[in-house]
Amino acid sequence: MRDCLAMAGATDEIYSPTGMDLLTEVERDRAAKFLREGDRRDFVAAHLLVRRCAAKVVGVPEDRLTLLQHCDRCGPGHGRPYLAEVPELGVSLSHSHGYVCAAVGPGRVGVDAEHVPEGPLDEALAAHALAPVERPLARDNEALIRFWVRKEALIKRGELTLDDLRTTDLSGLPIDGDGPRRLEWAGRHLLEWRTGSGVAVCVVTDHPATLG
Repeated sequence: MRDCLAMAGATDEIYSPTGMDLLTEVERDRAAKFLREGDRRDFVAAHLLVRRCAAKVVGVPEDRLTLLQHCDRCGPGHGRPYLAEVPELGVSLSHSHGYVCAAVGPGRVGVDAEHVPEGPLDEALAAHALAPVERPLARDNEALIRFWVRKEALIKRGELTLDDLRTTDLSGLPIDGDGPRRLEWAGRHLLEWRTGSGVAVCVVTDHPATLG
């Protein structure tokens, strides 16, 4: 299996109260802890969407898939997600204030979505996230968030940590355009786009991904 699939959309289009039945007890407990209803709906919608995405790749019904998470330091309950039935399949999900996305495929998979903030450049984030050679290219938050979602997707693949952000140079990749577009970096395949509502998304996979 070499197919990599990404899916995304507005939380309100994906969220369903009945979809809670598909979630594990751990996921339902985590959802219940959100203080803001919007955050809770984003969480649930993302966890439903990653099942929908995986079901299309694997060819089984969504209710036959169990999403689990494991942290190398803390153990189960959070951390990198995987499917109990097909643990070798890479899965990743992200949500950002009313928008959710998921990606599934063989090998390592990472996806991140972030709203581009209005106003002047977030200097604190730039200092934390950008390599010295990248800093002159980030003239506004649009460019900064492009760098950020790419690196966050690499973190979700298990390739980077937060301590590696300033030593990882992605300055050779373009930072303009809305996409969807496919890029390559150091043997990895990137699929990225920007929504009309101001969300930047990046998917990083071992094989080219399709946006479903």
